[in-house]
Amino acid sequence: MRKASSSYIVFAVMIVFTMLLSSCAAKVKTVEVEKVVQQTVQVEKVVQQTVQVEKVVQQTVQILVTPTSVPATATAVPVAYGTADNPIIMALAPSATSQELQTGGQAIADELAKITGYTIKISVPTNYAALIEAMGSGNAQIGWLPPLAYMLAKYKGYADVGLVVLRSGSDHYGFQYVTNAARKNADGTPMFTSYYDATTGKSTADAATALKQFDGKKPCWTDPLSASGYVLPSGLLAKDGVKVKAGAWVQGHPTVITSVYLSSNGEICDFGATYVDARTAVTKSFPDVNDKVQIIYISDPIIPNDNVSFAANLAPDIRQKLIDGLVQIASTEAGLALLKNGGYDIGGLKPVDDTFYDDFRAYLDAAGYDVTNFK
Repeated sequence: MRKASSSYIVFAVMIVFTMLLSSCAAKVKTVEVEKVVQQTVQVEKVVQQTVQVEKVVQQTVQILVTPTSVPATATAVPVAYGTADNPIIMALAPSATSQELQTGGQAIADELAKITGYTIKISVPTNYAALIEAMGSGNAQIGWLPPLAYMLAKYKGYADVGLVVLRSGSDHYGFQYVTNAARKNADGTPMFTSYYDATTGKSTADAATALKQFDGKKPCWTDPLSASGYVLPSGLLAKDGVKVKAGAWVQGHPTVITSVYLSSNGEICDFGATYVDARTAVTKSFPDVNDKVQIIYISDPIIPNDNVSFAANLAPDIRQKLIDGLVQIASTEAGLALLKNGGYDIGGLKPVDDTFYDDFRAYLDAAGYDVTNFK
């Protein structure tokens, strides 16, 4: 019996040992499976991260290939200006009468179109600010701009100068103050005294002496962006302590002369400011204008003449062809007649670049004017 018991005990121990071995093997396999599962999860995470990285790389490449600063609709191909469907628009500064600009400007545009082969149309914006915005919005490719209007358009990146207007051989001009010669005081004496000598074309007194008679009077101005029709004349009055009434904005130098001509009793204004000598622009309508409208004082020729500017985004070859065409017009007697009758009394055209305005910018800075404030 004792021997049999021993055999049973050994057998039982073997069974238990076998079970223990199986359990350990199962645990080992379970641990191994868990490790495999964990590794699989880690691999999946790596794959997911790799996919995310690839997406970022693709996005980065896309950003580098497609610049975000330029819209997809930007004109990679230059616009074909000058066609019947997309004509070149020549905008004219409203510093002369509308009829003169429409008739004279169209004659210049027609001749330029004949020379260049481009289709050219004209427009006359209502004021200088609208003219500037037309240059920046694509509504004008050529602009006949007064100096301050040009300088603001240049500052905004809208326009680049190509030509400056010549008058009597000069590319600079001065401004003048004018009154109606018939104006009388209550006692019948002349209301205004002229300090201008027509034989020499110069003033006979300093500005302070000549302008103090405008104290308390009402001016006629052209446009807030006109150097000779408002900015410098009003600035000189303020500098000399002359306080005037709120002005009448009549638009255009010929209109100022006409307003003064018609104000024998101060109906529109007491005096006006224009370029020298804007009276010539209305002699056809008023042959006696030089007798009725007298010059009180003129400045030195410190203002650059009007110019011909071109939209900054206009293709260089089109711009140059237009410049060459205008220079060709100015080189003939017939062409000069067109320019002279175009509304601006043009006597010639001279190629210039933006450095032409450096001296005038220095003058404005010294006088405390900031072109960026002219809006």
